[in-house]
Amino acid sequence: MVTKHVIATEEHMDIEAIREAGEILRNGGLVAFPTETVYGLGGDALQKRSSEKIYAAKGRPSDNPLIVHICQWDALNKIAKRVPEAAKRLAKRFWPGPLTMILEKAEIVPPETTGGLDTVAVRMPAHKVALRLIEAAGGYIAAPSANTSGRPSPTLAEHVAEDLDGKIEMILDGGPTGIGLESTIVDLTGDMPVILRPGYITQEMLSQALETKVELDQTLLKEDSAQTPKAPGMKYRHYAPRGELTVVSGNEGSVIAAINGLIREKHQAGERVGIICTDETRICYEAECIASAGARGSEEEIARRLYAILRRFDKEQITTIYSEAFPQQGIGQAVMNRLLKAAGYRILETE
Repeated sequence: MVTKHVIATEEHMDIEAIREAGEILRNGGLVAFPTETVYGLGGDALQKRSSEKIYAAKGRPSDNPLIVHICQWDALNKIAKRVPEAAKRLAKRFWPGPLTMILEKAEIVPPETTGGLDTVAVRMPAHKVALRLIEAAGGYIAAPSANTSGRPSPTLAEHVAEDLDGKIEMILDGGPTGIGLESTIVDLTGDMPVILRPGYITQEMLSQALETKVELDQTLLKEDSAQTPKAPGMKYRHYAPRGELTVVSGNEGSVIAAINGLIREKHQAGERVGIICTDETRICYEAECIASAGARGSEEEIARRLYAILRRFDKEQITTIYSEAFPQQGIGQAVMNRLLKAAGYRILETE
């Protein structure tokens, strides 16, 4: 298969290309497209064969549910058995935007799209190209991140091409994504809202919007491969570079000392070492590849750069990676969730 590459940005939207992409999706094909979070790999959410193709292209386990993307509020009534008041309040506050809600699914949504669950994950992206594409495709696009399963999510069209060129019909190149981490996922099917994946929309923001407590699923804090995943990213290793990643936590001085000691050990063993740090600590390390994720206080910048750094390390054939831990306030909670998943929960605590 030859994958067609088309430039389609919010500033210079190629309406004809989006129409063509919509036809591909209606006919059961796959299209990668930009959102405000990361690039998505889209298929028709209501065609079971399309969802099967997504799993095959990504090499993704079929029990890992897909997110259904919509472009109009009314579309939710067709795919959700019921829409609770909490969902209405969150949609009014955060849609279009980087928030995915878990609801009871209607029969029209095939189990191939939901990983066999009786729930459906739904979001309305805040990206003009994505919204136009959803409309052109008939209103319902199932779309996980547009990467090989387990690898860092794509924040550029070239990242998509690295993994999926020749496996899908089209890539819509909308330039760099704005947020750089996947959407927040909140489960609204129980007695209390529960965050299944942290993201740009934080626990505090959700709690304020709902005027009630919002819990954080405890399996986000540790590895739990035995759990049936209710949302993307819960069960399997995700976001991972090819090199072995370890997160190093503690006060700044002890983290720097520990990482530098590890660098020396790995160099003696002939390893190529990569370091993920901040602007403030970049000069403290000596390794083959040192990447600052941004200023320590800039959580959004760190989130936006993270996946590109991990992919850069793959290109540079880095075999061992050490990352400073980051503060878990706000979107920092999502950054650490992705880092720990990418590291397989390998964390070194210093004094």
